[in-house]
Amino acid sequence: MAKAQVIEESDLVEYGFRRVIITVTAILCALLEIVDTTIVNVALNDMRGSLGATLNDVAWVITAYAIANVIIIPMTSWLSKQFGRRNYFAASIIIFTLASFLCGNATNIWELVAFRFIQGMGGGALLVTAQTIITESYPTAKRGMAQAIYGMGIIVGPTLGPPLGGYLVDNYSWPYIFYINIPIGIIATILTIMYVRSPKYGDKLKVNQVDWFGIVSLAAFIGSLQFVLEHGQQDDWFEDPIIIMLSVLSLFGLVFFIWRELVYEHPIVNLRVLRDRNLSVGTVLTFILGFGLFGSTFIIPIYTQSVLGWTATDAGLLLIPSSITTGIMMPIIGKLLERGVPQKYLAAGGFAIFFVYSYWMFDVMTPDTGSEHFFWPLVARGLGLGLLFVPITTLSLSTLQGKDIGDGAAFTGMMRQLGGSFGIAIITTMVSRFSQQHRIDLIPNISGIDFQVQQRIENLKQMFISKGFSASEAMSRAYQTIEGSVMRQATVLSYMDIFLYLGILFLLCIPFVLIIKAGKGKVDTSAVH
Repeated sequence: MAKAQVIEESDLVEYGFRRVIITVTAILCALLEIVDTTIVNVALNDMRGSLGATLNDVAWVITAYAIANVIIIPMTSWLSKQFGRRNYFAASIIIFTLASFLCGNATNIWELVAFRFIQGMGGGALLVTAQTIITESYPTAKRGMAQAIYGMGIIVGPTLGPPLGGYLVDNYSWPYIFYINIPIGIIATILTIMYVRSPKYGDKLKVNQVDWFGIVSLAAFIGSLQFVLEHGQQDDWFEDPIIIMLSVLSLFGLVFFIWRELVYEHPIVNLRVLRDRNLSVGTVLTFILGFGLFGSTFIIPIYTQSVLGWTATDAGLLLIPSSITTGIMMPIIGKLLERGVPQKYLAAGGFAIFFVYSYWMFDVMTPDTGSEHFFWPLVARGLGLGLLFVPITTLSLSTLQGKDIGDGAAFTGMMRQLGGSFGIAIITTMVSRFSQQHRIDLIPNISGIDFQVQQRIENLKQMFISKGFSASEAMSRAYQTIEGSVMRQATVLSYMDIFLYLGILFLLCIPFVLIIKAGKGKVDTSAVH
């Protein structure tokens, strides 16, 4: 049996031109998935304006994609066996490409959210399957090189997304961030059909073996909770019957999902592996990592565009130093791990540096902050993330064995994505709530009998009169300008609060990292991704 399996795997090894084509195809597909996760961040303001959406509504453009990813990833293995890896991979690319076209043609925010969900269903398979295809195309002795090539593609994605999105938004319009996927998707589909081969699977799983109830309950839990987090604040939380209904649905969805996964023979998520202490602590840390990573990536473009008035291109270029730093750190971290440096010390250092980054951002934020003030904090962010990704994952899997490693890796990947979804939803709510509270706190400081306030209003009034407005119109516009200044300052203070709380959250993780015990033996790093 083992011999047959070896022969089967060796049959998939490619050489020369075919291997180059397969590698390029797989990396293109992985880049499509990763770039689309970050490219929309710098276009959110333009989407809000053209589609008439609120900040809470437009955040669903990101979270819908993430939720779809989380739902489809656990099913990837079954779908590959059921339809053949090549067919499933090609179908996923086609779904992703068609959904990209539909996203670009959306006429309102909820159409866009629906099409982004479909796009996420197609994209969820691309990252996992692309890595598997690349790995199997190389002989065992060269699979380290295969992982390095794949890793470099993964690093380019987050770096390329924001500036590419900014350029397309500033020079064309936001739909082009989706249209750019179409030619790449067509080429990748053709190359997949022509060159990618499927392994010979054994007996296929039957449709009735799929944990459909688990999938539905997971989707109900996540979707309902996301809606509550996104709309609870603006709908007055539990004063709204829809919020109450979805909160109950989310709770029952979670309870049923946990029960189902523990008793079903073929669960989509193997919760039993959480009995391992390292994995249970690691999944919490992975969730927090996703919360901070995607949350901070979401908030920086919004802050720079809505408060500082930057263009989408400038907002995207701002994130490049952080991504480049993370890319440089990856091989360094790999060398340190090879030389026996404990993962938990690297991860603890990453959390500490991320706390420094968050506090640094809290300190430099003003209504007039320049790009030079963001450079070094974002470099610190890149250092911190470089120290967190691989060490946390390997720590989580270090005491698992056999097939539990794959289950644990899938679970940590899902939790990182969920952390990002929750982070974006919670941060969006916090911006709205904190801004209102800070406005209430700032208003008493503007007294009508204060000489400086009177002088400021009078100067504004005279400025508007000089532009041709009547005295009454000029006075009204002067008050509006004062109100705008107060709201801008309140918004800045809310962003400062968020970065401070993010920093504290990462600081609190350090003790939990240090209590994790080292695993015996080496972790199968191919399962990390």
